[in-house]
Amino acid sequence: MGSATPQRPAQRRKSLAQQTVTKEDFESMLLDSFVDNDAAEGTVVRGKVVAIEKDLAIVDVGLKTEGRVPLKEFGQAFRDGQITVGSEVEVYVDRVENAMGEAVLSREKARREESWVKLEEKYNANERVEGTIFNQVKGGFTVDLEGAVAFLPRSQVDIRPIRDIAPLMNVPQPFQILKMDKRRGNIVVSRRAILEESRAEQRSEIVQQLEEGQVVDGVVKNITDYGAFVDLGGIDGLLHVTDIAWRRVNHPSEVLTIGETIKVQIVRINHESHRISLGMKQLQADPWEGIEAKYPIGAKFSGRVTNITDYGAFVELEPGIEGLIHVSEMSWTKKNVHPGKIVSTSQEVDVVVLEVDPDKRRISLGLKQTLQNPWEAFAEKNPVGATIEGEVKNKTEFGLFIGLEGDVDGMVHLSDLDWQKSGEVALDDYNRGDIVKAKVLDVDVEKERISLGIKQLAADDLADAGSNDGGALRKNAVVTTEVIEVNDGGIEVRIADSDVTAFIRRADLSRDRNDQRPERFSKGEKVDARVTQYDRKTGRIQLSIKALEIAEEKEAVAAYGSSDSGASLGDILGAALKGRDEK
Repeated sequence: MGSATPQRPAQRRKSLAQQTVTKEDFESMLLDSFVDNDAAEGTVVRGKVVAIEKDLAIVDVGLKTEGRVPLKEFGQAFRDGQITVGSEVEVYVDRVENAMGEAVLSREKARREESWVKLEEKYNANERVEGTIFNQVKGGFTVDLEGAVAFLPRSQVDIRPIRDIAPLMNVPQPFQILKMDKRRGNIVVSRRAILEESRAEQRSEIVQQLEEGQVVDGVVKNITDYGAFVDLGGIDGLLHVTDIAWRRVNHPSEVLTIGETIKVQIVRINHESHRISLGMKQLQADPWEGIEAKYPIGAKFSGRVTNITDYGAFVELEPGIEGLIHVSEMSWTKKNVHPGKIVSTSQEVDVVVLEVDPDKRRISLGLKQTLQNPWEAFAEKNPVGATIEGEVKNKTEFGLFIGLEGDVDGMVHLSDLDWQKSGEVALDDYNRGDIVKAKVLDVDVEKERISLGIKQLAADDLADAGSNDGGALRKNAVVTTEVIEVNDGGIEVRIADSDVTAFIRRADLSRDRNDQRPERFSKGEKVDARVTQYDRKTGRIQLSIKALEIAEEKEAVAAYGSSDSGASLGDILGAALKGRDEK
C-alpha cells in the first residue's frame, strides 16, 4: 500500500496563508454587498426587463438577484405594448432579498415617488395639478395625481353641495393642493378652490359691466327668509325682502318662485367684495309721494290688519302704505291688553289718521278714535248731580270703584261715603259685587276720571250748617271743624254743630309746606278752615286751612299795613290777630 506523501512545513504554511486571504476577501465582499443593499433599499432605480412570465415582468436592477413586478403596475404603458423584454423601467426597491431570495420591487411606488417630487414642486409654487377622482371614501373621495393618491374632502368638491358625483368620476380635471405630509403619505386637494378662482375672475368681468341704477333681467336661484338670490348671468345678486315690493312681504316665496325670470334694478355694487344689491320695488312709483295730502290728519279710512306685535298692530291702507295703531290708541278702556285680543290679522278695521311723517315713512293711526269717548258719552247722559247705579268693581284703602255704563269706572272717595261715619268705618259696609247708587260729583274727560258720592244721596245738614260769621254755609265762608280721622293723605273733619264731614287734603293743611303734615293734628282737635268749594246740588264741599291763612294774611296787610309803613309782616299779623281776638 502506498502512503500519502507528507507535506513539508513550508508547504503547510503557504496553504494556511491562502486560506486566510480567501476568508478576508469574502468578508470584505459581504460587507460591500450589504452597503450596496442598504443604498438600494427605499430608492428608485433603473432596471431592465429580462423576461415576461404570464402577468409578471422579471426585472434586473443590478443586484445579486432579480425581482418580479406585476404588469398591471405599468398601467397604460403595458396596455400599449411598450413593456417588452429589454425595456428599461424605473422601479422602487422595497427589499433587496425576501425569503425566496428575490428582490421586492414596485413600479407603483416608483411612480408615487416620482409624483411626490413633482407635486412638492407645484405645491411650493402654488400651481394647479391634474388628477382623477376614482373612488369614494368616508368624508370624501380619493384622487389619482399621476400615481400619488390624494384625499378630496366632500366640502372641497364644489362651491355648493352636489348630490351626484358620478359626472366627476374618472375625468381628468385640475385640483389645488391644500396640504402635503410626506412622512405620513397624506395629500389633501381641493376642486372648489379652482372653481372659486375661476368664478372670481368671471365675477370681476361681469361686475365691471354693471352700473348702479341699471335695470337687468335675472333668474331666481334661491329663496331664503330674508330675500332671494338672483342670477344675473354668471354672478348672483341679493334681492332683500324689503326691496321686493312697497307693501309688506312676510316671506319672499309669497311673490317669487325659483327659476322665475324677473326684472330688477341694481341698487348698490361693492366692487371689492363683488356683492350686488337688487331691488324690484324701485321700478314702481313710490306710494309715499304726496302722502300728507292723501291721508290728512283726523281723516277716517278703512284698512286691513297685516301684522300684530306686542306694541300695536300694522294696518295696510293701500298696497305699499301701512300705518301703526299703537296699543295705547286701540281702546278707550282696555289699557293693559295685548293687541291680538282687540284685533286679528286680515281683519278690516276703520282707523283715524293721527300723525303722518313722510321722511320716516310712518303713519300713526287710532282705532279708539272711531268710537265716541265713553267719558264724554257718560257726561252727556249723566250730568253733575245725576244719580247712577253700578256694581262695586274694586275696594281700596281710599275708596270704592263703581262699574258704570260704557265700560268706565267711577270712584267714591272715603270722604263721600257717609255723613255720620268716618271713611274707614263706612268702607267696611261695602263689598265687591254690591250694587250701589251714587250721585255724579264731577266728570274730567281729559283725565278720564268720574267722581261719585254716596252720602250726597241722603238728606244732609249742609243747608243748616253755620259758619263763624253767622251766615249760611257758602263758598269762602270760615267754619270751625273737629278732627275725626288722620291719615297720610290728609285729615277728615266734622263741621261744628252738625253731622257734615269733609276731607282736607295734605296740600291744604297749611300755607307753609313744612307744616303740611297730617300727623301734627290729633283727633278731637278744633280747626278753622275756609270753604273753597260748595255745590248744593251735589252736596260736595271742600275745605282748606291753607286758603284761610292766605285770606287772613291779605286782610291783615290791607287793614294794618301799607307799602310805606315800614312794619314787618310779623307785626302786621300780630296786630291783626290781636284785633280779631278783641272783636
